[in-house]
Amino acid sequence: MIKLIDILENKILVPRRSKEERAKNYKITTQKKIQQYIKDGSKGDLNLNNSPIDSLPSNLTGVGGYLNLENSQITSLPDNLKVGGYLDLDKTKITSLPDNLKVRGDLYLNNTKITSLPDNLKVGESLNLSDTLITSLPDSLKVGGNFSLFGTPLTSLPSGLEVDGFLDLDGTPLTSLPDNLEVGGDLYLNNTPLSKKYSEEEIKKMIEDKGGRVKDKIYI
Repeated sequence: MIKLIDILENKILVPRRSKEERAKNYKITTQKKIQQYIKDGSKGDLNLNNSPIDSLPSNLTGVGGYLNLENSQITSLPDNLKVGGYLDLDKTKITSLPDNLKVRGDLYLNNTKITSLPDNLKVGESLNLSDTLITSLPDSLKVGGNFSLFGTPLTSLPSGLEVDGFLDLDGTPLTSLPDNLEVGGDLYLNNTPLSKKYSEEEIKKMIEDKGGRVKDKIYI
């Protein structure tokens, strides 16, 4: 019968890696994962949520599927990036988006410190900027799905804004509506200066007088 002391005497004890070393190795592993993804033709999805990386390599010009960076340490994206699915940047340290960013699916920017969007941004489906620091939007912005600006400090919208789904402006300090506003779904204006000053009918007429329209209901 093998004695416990014999087992302990012959056991090789390996010291545990420090927290810093584990984080460093995790970052290296993530970087290798990205380079392998590029080497494989950037096909399919790229899941980097909760990862320690703060930037993506410049040779990553496209992601065939979705790109999930939620709760990662990312602070910047490469120019001319194209994402075939959704792009999730929720709860990241991102403060700006690159030129010529194209997202075929949804773009999630909830709970970020983003303050503006690039002029040539293209979003195929929904755009979520709820609880961000956004203060301005580019002219003639087009959103292929729903557009949420709930709880932002935005005070105005650009002329020619087109939203195919609903437009959520709840809790914003918005005091006016732009020319040629097009909303394919509902318009939410609860808890705004507009909802306190005007009725639903008055807001609808205001939008139509400025060459715009809301297809569905206006909520105040």
